[in-house]
Amino acid sequence: MSIQDLDLRAGVAWPSNGISEVPFRLYTDPEQYRLEQERIFKGPTWNYLCLAGEVANPGDWVATTVGEVAVVVARAPDGAINAFVNRCAHRGNLLCLEGRGHGREITCIYHGWSYDLSGRLTGVAFERGVKRQGGMPPEFRKEEHHLQQLRVAELCGLVFGSFDPDVPDLESYLGPVVVGGVKRVLAGRPAHIIGRSTQILPNNWKLYFENVKDTYHASILHTFLNVFRINRMSQPGGINIAENGGNHFSFAKLDYAAEDEDYRREALRASNDLHLEDRSILDSVDEYGDQVSVQILTIFPGMVLQQIRNTLAVRVLRPRGVDKSELEWIHLGFADDDEAMMERRLRQGNLIGAAGYISMEDGCVGGFVQRALAYNDDQSGIVMMGGHDAESQTFRASEAAIRGFWKQYRALMGA
Repeated sequence: MSIQDLDLRAGVAWPSNGISEVPFRLYTDPEQYRLEQERIFKGPTWNYLCLAGEVANPGDWVATTVGEVAVVVARAPDGAINAFVNRCAHRGNLLCLEGRGHGREITCIYHGWSYDLSGRLTGVAFERGVKRQGGMPPEFRKEEHHLQQLRVAELCGLVFGSFDPDVPDLESYLGPVVVGGVKRVLAGRPAHIIGRSTQILPNNWKLYFENVKDTYHASILHTFLNVFRINRMSQPGGINIAENGGNHFSFAKLDYAAEDEDYRREALRASNDLHLEDRSILDSVDEYGDQVSVQILTIFPGMVLQQIRNTLAVRVLRPRGVDKSELEWIHLGFADDDEAMMERRLRQGNLIGAAGYISMEDGCVGGFVQRALAYNDDQSGIVMMGGHDAESQTFRASEAAIRGFWKQYRALMGA
């Protein structure tokens, strides 16, 4: 039996061939986590890298990660956006030590090897030695030691990368329904960053990605929504799931005018004791003209595009160990936002984020699950709300999008 055969047989066993019972060991097993890095993050998936506006000019670069792998995204002199591993081909040193920068080339601080902004090796310190002594041997060829490149694609100013040269093109990977969801929020309006923050989650990355695909927990977990009657499961909405299962968006609609009248009449009261003295944090307008007040869109394996009223953000989920994740919030605005809209986006940003009134619980609950599974990870979780499949639905009391995640996960992991 070969090493490859052993590798294919590794991993956590599932209780069935379905996707509605999920083994708890998937969140705790170190070997499973290692396999995910190879088969998912370095496999045939598209991973969010950055906004195109973050590398707007030739010479701009940003450092990020795909899974645990360090990556650089750079705008070359010809205007192309390139991505390559952030690891010197010489001795494996990290090349870019800062989060962003600008320059004509990238040089390793360790031994001075330099690369252009497509990842090609352009210079080797002391390549010819010193005083005709030492140096690289005659057979050394710089063109054989370029940095590993990723395939790059862009959609509506979002830049994605893949280690797999044979991955389907980005729009085919996302599926037409999810592409439509991205374009609804971002098409034709170049976005720029108005704020960002990063939080560390004490849980496996999959627990958070399940959370953003869970369309009904908000009405139970997020007290702020219920106390001030902001979210109701009775609102019109649904779940749209791509054919591969892993990409989706859920949405809910709101009669903005009727809500304004209700709040004026009731003074935002949810009880005799609690009311909002200042309703400006909820002041919103129907900027897309379709009454959709919430759209949560996910791109497998680790990106979220949110529109919650008028606050827009990209969330980037990065695994940092079997029981640790990094979640970056990148809040967006548009160049044509007037002063009132910018103020509205900034105020509503307090709803969503690391300490958001209606999202801080999400930063805790994954850790509660991880703690409960410590040395007690036998059996499986139940993901049966709304059925057993991963199809689009016209209601939100469902776990169909979570099952969609596991559909793509199982396909990639060979489970």
